[in-house]
This record gives sequence, C-alpha cells and structure tokens, in this order.
Amino acid sequence: MTYLTSFGNFGRDSYAWVAKDKGFFREAGLDVDIKPGGGTGDNISKIEAGAAMFTPVDLTGLMLARGTGGAGNVVVVAGIQQRTMAALISLEGNGIAKPKDLEGKTLADSPGSVVRNLFPTYAKLAGVDASKVKWVNGAPANLIGLLAGGSVAGIGQFVVGEPTVESVAKGKQAVVLPYSDVMSDLYGNVLITTTKIAKEQPDLAKRFIAALMKGLVHSIDNPDEAGRILQKNVPASASAPAAAECTLMSAFVRPAGSAGNVVGTIDTKRVAASVKLLQDAGAIPAGLTPDQLISADLTPKP
Repeated sequence: MTYLTSFGNFGRDSYAWVAKDKGFFREAGLDVDIKPGGGTGDNISKIEAGAAMFTPVDLTGLMLARGTGGAGNVVVVAGIQQRTMAALISLEGNGIAKPKDLEGKTLADSPGSVVRNLFPTYAKLAGVDASKVKWVNGAPANLIGLLAGGSVAGIGQFVVGEPTVESVAKGKQAVVLPYSDVMSDLYGNVLITTTKIAKEQPDLAKRFIAALMKGLVHSIDNPDEAGRILQKNVPASASAPAAAECTLMSAFVRPAGSAGNVVGTIDTKRVAASVKLLQDAGAIPAGLTPDQLISADLTPKP
C-alpha cells in the first residue's frame, strides 16, 4: 500500500519511516511504500483519487474542505497531534514579532496547505487585516529556502519546524506565530483513509493504524533514533533538526498530564467545539457534525 506523509519529509513525519524501518508494518503483514505528501488539500485529493490509502491531514483543513463541499469520500481514523501545530514562521530582522506585523508582508506556502487556507480565520481572531497580507506559492521542499534567502518575510509551517528553519537560516533566530494562540481547541494532523476502505477493509485499517501509532510513540520517545532513521531513508534530510522536531512534537502527541493515555484518540466533543469555532468565524457553513468526519469504530480508544 502507499502512504503519503503530511508535508514533504521533515522530522515531524519521521514516525512513518520509523514504523517501516523498525518492522512495525511488516509485523502487521503490511508492505508500505512511503511517499512525500504535499499538504492537506493535495493529500485529500490523492486519497480520493486512489493514489494512496492513508495519509495525515490537518483536521481543520479537512473541515474547511468539507465546508466547501469537498472531501466527501474520506474519513478520520486516528489522531496524530492532539492540538494544532499550524503556524507562521519568520526570521529575526524581517519586522515580524506579533500577528499585526504580518500586514504589508509577503508570505509563502503551498496552495493546499492548511496554514494558508486557515489564515483568514486566524487573521480575524488575531486582529490582522488579511487583505493586507500577500501570499505566493511555494513547494513544500522549497519554503524554508525561500525564507532563508529573503524572498519572503514568512512561511506557513508547523511549530515544530523551528529547528529545521534555524538550521537552514544559519545564524538567524526563527520567529514563530502559532495558530493555537488564538484557536486552542483545534486538533492538528489526523490520519485519514477512504470511506470505502473504512467500511470494507476495517481489519486492514486497524492493523495499519496500530503499526503507525507504534511508530509515532517510538519516534517521540527516541527522537535521535527517529532522526537517524529519517536521514537513512531520505538522505536529503538532516538527522539533528529532524530529532529536534520529534522532541517538540511530543507535547502535541501527548499533551501535558496525559503521558499514560493511548495515542491516536479523538475526542468528539472537542471536534464539535472546533466545528463551532469555524462556523462562528464564518469559515464553514452550519450542518457539519463530528460523526460525518470520524470513523468511531476505527479510532484508537483511551
């Protein structure tokens, strides 16, 4: 089967490579081909087109897609991050220290990225005039280079991208504006598959979910090893920044005080609160409910 990472091959996605390298997929009777994803919108399209069977996407991005009549053939089967890691990242010297500073600046991201698609809602809640912010397109693999080279003032990223950004922008400190500062209820990435696979191949889905979650736990518990595994499989990746991303991501996979909880769980009450937040902000129309998004039969149970 084919699996797409969430966005390129960064440390935050190393858990899939860990699951493959450590034999977790093989032990589950699965032969998994891992390919780099292109962000939430692109990944949803590829899952619906049958180009892959599983991929992580941002749950808010999925809700935004559903709100415009898309993504009707995919379903959430596990949580990856218990709160959103979406963020904007700039560098010192670019004149960005707070959200309002984004006005008059040029930012880059891929068109299908949840950071970009959620920006109008973030801007509204953070007191930013979104019409005064210019966006340009950038491929996932090129975004950090655009920022480091001074082509743009900021990029769409995940919070955990800070170490990788600083490793490329040698000598410059990253400035991170997390979306969670104004949208605390939102989940981060969730694992999706097609509604057809969820209904017709639940055993296969459960085996894949269990193996991937095992890789997720191992990567945040052993970040240095996860970084080395990623670099071994994707030579263009650097192990140290990847390990640092895994370390930072641990707090999102296992929020404070929940270290003993099963990873991958989804709280439908929190999802309902996220839906309400987006509806109140005018980002999606009324009518969307958690049961339309989530396969309760397949998600890991606490």
